[in-house]
Amino acid sequence: MKAAVVRSFGQPLVIEERPDPEPGPGQVRIRVEASGLCHTDIHAAHGDWPVKPNPPFIPGHEGVGIVEALGDGVTHLAVGQRVAVPWLGWACGRCEHCLSGWETLCEQQQNTGYSVDGGYAEKMLAPADFAAPVPDGIDPRDAAPLTCAGVTTYKALKVAGVRPTQLVAISGVGGLGHLAVQYAKIAGATVAAIDVTDDKLELARELGADILIDARTEDPAEVLKQHGGAHAAIALAVNEQAFASVYGGLRRGGKLVMVALPAGGTIQVPIFGTVLNGTSVIGSIVGTRQDLDEVFQLHAAGRTKVIYETRPLDSVNESIAEVLKGQIKARIVFEM
Repeated sequence: MKAAVVRSFGQPLVIEERPDPEPGPGQVRIRVEASGLCHTDIHAAHGDWPVKPNPPFIPGHEGVGIVEALGDGVTHLAVGQRVAVPWLGWACGRCEHCLSGWETLCEQQQNTGYSVDGGYAEKMLAPADFAAPVPDGIDPRDAAPLTCAGVTTYKALKVAGVRPTQLVAISGVGGLGHLAVQYAKIAGATVAAIDVTDDKLELARELGADILIDARTEDPAEVLKQHGGAHAAIALAVNEQAFASVYGGLRRGGKLVMVALPAGGTIQVPIFGTVLNGTSVIGSIVGTRQDLDEVFQLHAAGRTKVIYETRPLDSVNESIAEVLKGQIKARIVFEM
């Protein structure tokens, strides 16, 4: 099989030929059809975060494809079935977090394309219990971004407790943000979309955003305050200043939900204002298997639209460069 491999941090990925992996007990082998390029894959390839993967490894946690081999003990999936393999590649199922519906916080978890090989390959392995069935009728190129960008923003809005008529700020309209706009509208919110490029602001408008804020020429905090302040701000832009800006635009009792992970990023939270205004700063990390199932159900019902560009896997390094330059409207999906 062909795979894009991180050999060393900060260096171009290498296209290699590798033997097809054989599924062990409880695993399935998947013939990958599509795999999305997430900014997390770039952080992984650059070794940006304190907990680093171990090269060589295959990144990618938006892999979607067809089950072609079953390991011993797998009975709930079938050869020929389409599945998706998300960031949460495995969790123990026994700890407090797993048992209370927060398997994404499991301290023993394995992460696809980070601690185990991922979807930048023609074939991949996955624990069968964490390979999510993709409903009939969903294009694998749609399913790939939904597997991370979709479930991550869907969960962030759940964490924020968004309700109808509330004002929700979406900071960063890209691969994640264009889906966040749609989920916020489904929840009945008034949506303020914030970005620094004309095409992404226009995309937000097309997807139903009520307020467009161009952070190049406007202060997002001031604009949000003019509208009474945001009940929730979903921080998706990989930029520390963007976090601080939307925090400043919260109304009393508002919530800043941090999702993007800028390398070494920090923000200063004023104690006095936070206490007096009753504001919250919350982290939200991807979503559970149930969250992903709900994301797929919404898409199968025609409630969401995924914006993407397709590329061959051989273009992985050029594609990463385009993402880093902000030249991609929403998502890149590699077709195998």
